[in-house]
This record gives sequence, structure tokens and C-alpha cells, in this order.
Amino acid sequence: MRPHLALSLLLALSYAPAGFAQQDEGAARQQLDSIGQEIESVAQRLSATGEARDSAERELKEVETKLAETHQRLDTLQAERRQLNDETTQLRQHRDRLESERADQYTALGQQLSALYRLGPTPQLKLLLNQGDPAELDRMQAYMNRLTEARNRRLNAIARLETALADTQNELSERQARLDRLADELEEQSALLAQRTTERRGVVANLDDRYGSEEERLADLNQSREEAERVLRNIQAEMARLAEPTPTTHIVSTQGDLPWPVQGSISSNFHHRDGVHYNGIVIQASAGTPVTAVHTGRVVFADWMRGFGNLLIIDHGDQIMTLHAHLQQFSVRPGQQVSRGDEIGRVGDSGGQTRAALYFEVRRGGEPINPQRWIARR
Repeated sequence: MRPHLALSLLLALSYAPAGFAQQDEGAARQQLDSIGQEIESVAQRLSATGEARDSAERELKEVETKLAETHQRLDTLQAERRQLNDETTQLRQHRDRLESERADQYTALGQQLSALYRLGPTPQLKLLLNQGDPAELDRMQAYMNRLTEARNRRLNAIARLETALADTQNELSERQARLDRLADELEEQSALLAQRTTERRGVVANLDDRYGSEEERLADLNQSREEAERVLRNIQAEMARLAEPTPTTHIVSTQGDLPWPVQGSISSNFHHRDGVHYNGIVIQASAGTPVTAVHTGRVVFADWMRGFGNLLIIDHGDQIMTLHAHLQQFSVRPGQQVSRGDEIGRVGDSGGQTRAALYFEVRRGGEPINPQRWIARR
């Protein structure tokens, strides 16, 4: 998706009529679901090449996009491995229970056979030849019948247990084979991640070499921000007619009490310095730390943008949106509904940053506002 166009979509979706303010959160969630496909469809129609202006920036976008894909693939593989390990543990426990039950059945069968053995060979013939008390004959016949029925039940139970054990062992073998394949793919993906990380370092170094001074670098970052703002204003009207407005999620009532998207220290405050971070705050955190949604909303953008790296934007209704930049990877996609506390991505250093951090921005009616007025004090 082209970044500027997608951002304008976000602004268009943020302008909700006042009538929506009376809806409860349950109705808002239902309406969010109904417009999810429309948002995703609009995003696809606007999909185009990125806004990188020169070969170095295009190379940075390519390598950071591939890095995000590699991280996501590694996460998927590791999650599958954890699930397979859990299933394997459960199957082994089930196998142990079956083997224990089979041993019990064999013990009981042995006791029954011992009882039959004590009656001697051909007990049925002895009963027929015995001309003793008829009541005694009936009692002995009933006893033998019960022994025979119990033996047959034990034999059938043992046969079922043997089949279940064979099936369980086959499942264990299949899980182990998949785990072996996963181990190989994880090793390949880890090597690929290391390779792409090295490539990114080279690209970032080339980008830094373009600037003769810190002033030139800041001027370029300011230009990136100004271009984004200008395009937002130019296409806002066009985007407004492409989708329904997002309903209220009552985010305004939570002002000053929203959770932090990630725990960490603030290294850059709102309007603290020039560049792409001017309109928000930068929260330092370790690479790979989960980033969570601060409130219910709809993902309207998840793509790489010049200056911001991997950028994810959530529209919360009530003309409020939140931006999350420099992500290592995305955990959600455009059009997807998220709830407060849901993981939406991981902290990273995309966009050519030298250290991992999250850039967090809040906008109201398209205008940036101080995020620290919205998130809870610590």
C-alpha cells in the first residue's frame, strides 16, 4: 500500500458523525466488524510502490520488509513447534495411561485364567458327567459362564488398547517428523535473519553516508514529514467517500487512563525535536518486545513508510487514531479489529533507526495531539 494514500484513508475514517456518539461499545464492535472488509478493499485498491525516493531508501524498504517477513515466519514456526511439543507431551501421557491400563487388563486376565486352570482340564465335560446336586451344577455352570464372559471382555479390551496404542505411536511419529522438519526450517530462517540483518546494517550505513551533516539528515526527515502531511490534506476529501466512518468506541472517556503500548522510557517527547518524531513520543524498549493496542479499534494501515519504517495505524472512532512506527514486524493486518491489550506488532528499529524503540502518535480530527495526555501516568 502506498503510505501517504493509506494515511489519508485513516483520516477519512476518523471523521465520525456526532450521532454515533450515542452508540454503546457493543454496537460499535459490530459496526467495526461490518466495515473491516471495506477498509481492506480500499487498502488493496490503493496499493502501489512505496515512497522511497532513491535507490538506498528503496533498498532499505526491501530489506526491512523481508526482515519483518522473516521475523513473522520465525514466530509462526516457533508457535507451531510449541504446539507440537504440547501435543507430543499429551500423546505420551496418553500412551503411558494406555500401557498402564493394558498391564492392568493383562493382570486381570491372568487371574481369570488361573481360576479356570484350577477347575482342571475340560471343566464342561466334568459337569456333564457329574450326577451330583442339580443346584450345585447350576451354580458351577453360572460361575464358568461368568469367567468365560469376563475373559472375553478382557481380551476385547486388550485388543482395543493395542489398537489405540498403535494409533498413538503413529501420531507420535508424525509429530516427531514434523518437529524434525521444523527444526531444519527454523535453522534456515535463523540464518536468513542473520543475513538480512547484516544487509540492513550495510544499507543503513549507506544512508547515513549520504548526509554531510546532522542538519542535512534532519532536513531530509522534516521533508518526509511535511510531504506526508501535505498529501494527507490533498486526498482527504477523496478518501472520505470510500468508506463508512468508524463508530465510537468511547475512547474519549479513557483520556489519561489508556495503557502504554509498550513499557519503556521516553527518549523523545511530543514536539521535542525536528524530524518524523516531532508529532509523537519515542519509547525505548528491547527489540522484539510486544506492542499492544491501547484501545478497541480497526487497523487501517500496516506497511513500510519512508522515515517511519514499519508503520501500523489504528482508527478508534471519535476522530481518534493511534500510530505505531519502527516496528520489527506486524501481528495484525489492515481491516482487522483489535481490542485493548491485543498484540499488534513488535518493537524494532525499522526505518533506518540505530536502536530499537517505538514511535507512538495520537491524532484527533487529523491533527497530532500529545500522547502523554492520553496514556496513564506512571
